[in-house]
Amino acid sequence: MENEELILLVDELRALPKENEWVEFKSGNATTNEKFGKYISAISNAACINNQAFGYLIFGINDTTHQIEGTNFKFKNRKEGNGELELWVRRLLHPSVKFQFFPCQYGKFYLEIFKIPAANGEPTHFEKIPYIRFDSSLTDLRNFPHFIKAIYNSQEDWSAAIIEKATINNLDENAINEARLKFKEKMSGKAIYNEIDKWNNETFLDKAKITIEGKITNTAILLLGKTEAAHFISPSVGQITWKLDTDEKAYEHFEIPLFSTVNDVLNRIRNVKYKFFPNNQLIAIEVLKYDPEVILEALNNCIAHQDYSAHSRIVLTEQTGKLIFSNAGNFFEGKADDYSLGDKTPKKYRNKWLADAMVNLNMIDSLGFGIHKMFKSQRQRFFPLPDYAKSKRNEVVLEIYGHSIDENYSKLLIERKDDLTLTEVVLLDKVQKAQPITEDAAKLLKRKGFIEGRKPDYFISAQIAEATNQKAEYIKNRGLKDDHYKKLVIDLIGKYGKATKEDIDRLLLDILPAVLDEQKKKNKVRNLVYAMHKKDQTIENQGTTRNPLWILSSSKTNDKHHN
Repeated sequence: MENEELILLVDELRALPKENEWVEFKSGNATTNEKFGKYISAISNAACINNQAFGYLIFGINDTTHQIEGTNFKFKNRKEGNGELELWVRRLLHPSVKFQFFPCQYGKFYLEIFKIPAANGEPTHFEKIPYIRFDSSLTDLRNFPHFIKAIYNSQEDWSAAIIEKATINNLDENAINEARLKFKEKMSGKAIYNEIDKWNNETFLDKAKITIEGKITNTAILLLGKTEAAHFISPSVGQITWKLDTDEKAYEHFEIPLFSTVNDVLNRIRNVKYKFFPNNQLIAIEVLKYDPEVILEALNNCIAHQDYSAHSRIVLTEQTGKLIFSNAGNFFEGKADDYSLGDKTPKKYRNKWLADAMVNLNMIDSLGFGIHKMFKSQRQRFFPLPDYAKSKRNEVVLEIYGHSIDENYSKLLIERKDDLTLTEVVLLDKVQKAQPITEDAAKLLKRKGFIEGRKPDYFISAQIAEATNQKAEYIKNRGLKDDHYKKLVIDLIGKYGKATKEDIDRLLLDILPAVLDEQKKKNKVRNLVYAMHKKDQTIENQGTTRNPLWILSSSKTNDKHHN
């Protein structure tokens, strides 16, 4: 790789979230030869588990801040005993890992970059032990059998596996007939359309990529199997659980064939109408609480991308104002934000045979457009966008909102619907949910006059507040000048002679900007009091550090008497 390509690679990796198992940044050269070998093993295994073709170890970047610092690691000059470090490490890695080394000159800083292939079909060992990284800590991969299994299965498509003892008699006839209708609908306009009705079931199932040469696959049982045929895919689970988590509590399990039962899950959800009252319209806008197509898209995505080796069911939780979908696994390629704008096309799937079958049956969109469709639908209905923020390392969690979080956001979408790009809508959605946005994103929204505030506490701008009749909310979010809060503290102490920490908290916490959470409000009060004591010298502490008792400073008291 040329140096310019390496710089682009470094910038791309530095932009990744801090918690990342397949990329490790190291400052200086404080790494032993043995630990270097362990890093190669751990990053190789982590890349496989996270569905990355390569992982990276880079010397010369601060792991906490991702700032460029430079290094003097000098891999090519390192020795182990009387031999070269490179030969020693490569000899102790099993199976052989052909990692690549690239020196990089990043401005005035020298970096060393190691590009490490993902483990392939079996874990990468160093000195006969496989390693993994969690939160920047190296640990023995053997303590995590599920990850070991995932690596061994990394070259296998569970959904395409043949079930030798299963036959077409184990499939549900009604589900097959419904699937044939959907397949015909999908093939409308294609040459085979007029032939579909002439096929027998065996031919149809093969053509739809549900069976393979007449043999029953895990996909066939999952989508079209009779309920009593679930044992064929055991210990994997083909089940969706609906949970009602409101003032009322209830649950129900929905079994295979999932092609049919997703509609039963949809019908279980209570979907009422919701009204908006835009300021510039006399008639209310009325929409369903949830778009049925969004629910089906989300459920079918769970089915298509579930990690069936985790032996877990799909769960749909219905709360008062949102639906929460969860399935085992992670995003097989990239992350949710990559697909929201409809620009990314995945190159691979966890369950490719299953995904292809579901595309053929019109259950999911191909080429990664499903998430984009959900985002567009929520935008057109003026609701918060789908949210994957609560996803974990081994679980994808999707929240679909059936109400507004911030009425101002919904009114903004209504009143500016023709001149807001989807990118701007996505970013504003993050602001209303108090989720972090990049500095470049904040600059874009500020340039458009949509937001104000300082990182990370952004809020709606005065311009938007006025347009959407949210002036009072704007003032609450913007807050007042520090001098105003300080004067209130001075007045409090001046009236009563003294004030405890609790007195000052009661005075200020409720009137600080609404955009701040409880902890940030407490930090703000602490900083104000500290500034008054140390910098302004307007108050003094007559108590202890743990239990302060604030009085006016002698100079302030003299000024008061003098006046």
